[in-house]
Amino acid sequence: MTVVDSSQRVRAASLEELREAGRLVVAVNGHTVFLLADGDDVHAVDNRCPHMGFPLHRGSVSDGILTCHWHHARFDLCTGGTFDQWADDLRRFPVEIDGDDVYVDVSPREDPLAHQRQRLYDGLRLDIPLVVAKAAIALAEADPSGEDVFASSLEFGTLRRGGGWFRGLTTLTCLMNLVPKLEGQERAAALYHGAADVASDSAGMPPRFPLDPLPGAESVSTERLGRWFRKFIDVRDAEGAERALVSAVRSGASPADLADMLFAAATDHRYLEGGHTLDFTNKALEALDLAGWDRAESVLTSLAPQLAFSERMEESNTWRNPVDLVALLEDAFERLPAPRPREAWDGRTAIVEITLGGEPAEILEALLGALGDGAPPAELASAVTYAAATRIARFPTSNEFGDWDTALHTFTFANAVEQGLRRSPSPELLRGVLDAAMSVHLDRFLNVPATRLPTPQEGVDPVTLLEALPALLDRQQQVDEAGQLVASYLGAGGEPGVLVSALGAALVRENRNFHTIQCVEVGVRQYELLSGTDDAAIPLLAAARYLAAHATTTRSQRQTFDIARRLHRGERLYEEADV
Repeated sequence: MTVVDSSQRVRAASLEELREAGRLVVAVNGHTVFLLADGDDVHAVDNRCPHMGFPLHRGSVSDGILTCHWHHARFDLCTGGTFDQWADDLRRFPVEIDGDDVYVDVSPREDPLAHQRQRLYDGLRLDIPLVVAKAAIALAEADPSGEDVFASSLEFGTLRRGGGWFRGLTTLTCLMNLVPKLEGQERAAALYHGAADVASDSAGMPPRFPLDPLPGAESVSTERLGRWFRKFIDVRDAEGAERALVSAVRSGASPADLADMLFAAATDHRYLEGGHTLDFTNKALEALDLAGWDRAESVLTSLAPQLAFSERMEESNTWRNPVDLVALLEDAFERLPAPRPREAWDGRTAIVEITLGGEPAEILEALLGALGDGAPPAELASAVTYAAATRIARFPTSNEFGDWDTALHTFTFANAVEQGLRRSPSPELLRGVLDAAMSVHLDRFLNVPATRLPTPQEGVDPVTLLEALPALLDRQQQVDEAGQLVASYLGAGGEPGVLVSALGAALVRENRNFHTIQCVEVGVRQYELLSGTDDAAIPLLAAARYLAAHATTTRSQRQTFDIARRLHRGERLYEEADV
């Protein structure tokens, strides 16, 4: 028998009783222990199957392998190791026999967090949501910031998804941005959703094989590498672009220089991939802000395929007919004035109005005029982003359901341009403001007729209003009702942070929907940027309406999370009440 730690040694049973019964279930210092006499050996294991908690004493043993009869998870009794990666290893307790007494050692596991990090990797690699959920819950309990789960999932996704940065990593970053605004278990739920989407998005894809930098890359200027990068993206050469980019990172290019390279390439062509590509680029930069710029090489080079192979709207009939928006934009780019920002620019309302209601040439002239009048580029971008949020806030449910996504793409694209300009303003990225305005214009028919913005109800209790949100979202298509709730809550002086937390909790209650996650995250970001202004409510109202339009789902992913949470807490799931 194994020598046990005497300080943690606890008598579990009589050896004679155990041999007579063959197997016993006993409670030892808060653990439900399954004792098993197998020939001359005595084994002690956690009676809860590590997969889903089913009582293992109901299982069977053959040739040293314990099999759980519920999902047929198999475990080596001598080591606890599982033969089924979805189940996790079985907790064993060292056993010592002293006369007729069976003692077990209930010392804590060595380095349980290292075990959970490995299990997170296993869940990501094999795309097993329950394994990801268990690990995310345990790691988030140890690190409420979520940085551990986020960094591990980011590293996995950027290196294992052969097609580069895509939906899963964007979902992960959106939800990580929301984590600090959530309460308690909802933080772990958000991390689970993000990590699980990385696993799903990477499943079945070949891994990436990152390229080395050019020999002597440090001797090539960042400016030249940037020109090469844009040229390679222009001709859809992802491999050449990746090598130029990794050379820039390795040669010591600053975060601002790298952002400029990426944003320039992303705006050399119009509204790439329906706006997704610029948004993905912005999210990759935000991911580095969260996880550390020492990861720039693997994270940023994963963008090369998306940038190179995205659909370009100059190739799209929508942007060419009946009005050639691309030609109008090219002319406007030639006339972009050098920004001379004034501290007190007062043209925001006019820009919002003409972006929502003007003709393409009028809109572009207004934007050029605003820049000439001293509009700060990021503030001009903010006005366009607000116009895009208004399209969603006033989106009538008489539209085709898929048109929600059309309006959403414009909103996330405009937000990405704005965030980029706040990070590192450049003449190249400024083109994105004009692109975003044209996309807002193209979405104008999605506001015909425009839904009226709700008027806050008087005399309502904001706490009572917010308590009604979960039940409201238990019913489908409560779009206008959700918008009214948000407007009334804010109008009654409700705490915005509590509302944001409630919307986040409602988001992670549903099954993952990429666009809904994007909309809520961007709505929260825009609210924070506009906080204290008359415009602040619109982004949250847009987010709530979009969320309501896409609820309620089957919530099967929430059920997986709840099972993992109950197992982590040690709650009874299947044990008999008298154990």
